[in-house]
Amino acid sequence: MEIYLIRHTAVQAPGICYGHYDVPLADTFAAEAAQLRPKLPLPPYRVFSSPALRCQALAGAVATEITLDERLREMNFGTWENRLWAELPRAETEPWMADYVTLAPPAGETFGAVQQRAAGFLTELAATATPEPTLIFTHGGTIRALVCHCLEIPLRNAFRLQIDYASVTKLRWEHGRWQLAQLNL
Repeated sequence: MEIYLIRHTAVQAPGICYGHYDVPLADTFAAEAAQLRPKLPLPPYRVFSSPALRCQALAGAVATEITLDERLREMNFGTWENRLWAELPRAETEPWMADYVTLAPPAGETFGAVQQRAAGFLTELAATATPEPTLIFTHGGTIRALVCHCLEIPLRNAFRLQIDYASVTKLRWEHGRWQLAQLNL
């Protein structure tokens, strides 16, 4: 089974903390979507998307039948959502940045929780494997969490992985384990 993890296109949110918050897409959407298409397999394929509008827009540019799944959302930054990073209290952000795997922003979730819910989705997907490829439109943090899960990389190292906007990361389920076929294509 082949899984294509696709990050949404660029957004217009300079300096803003966003995860669950729906931010507007950048003016480059059409060009980024066009550059993405040749990187994807030909249909038929199954398509899943985060409910975030930025992911749904890109999924809709590629496919007509899309299944939304909450487990594919980006991290919930709680009370920090839609606020400028520079204006967030350092007393809250500094401890979190030192241990974002186990500490959550106020009323938000930990990065470990992101990995847990996304890995649950992937486990379920592997259990219902089909011959056609699966496209998953999601977020940079979610893709990093999944790659770390699949390769058993410590989650604290997730942000060493570069995941560009409108990029493709390809995973393959073979012989009961995940293999990384492509990263950030």
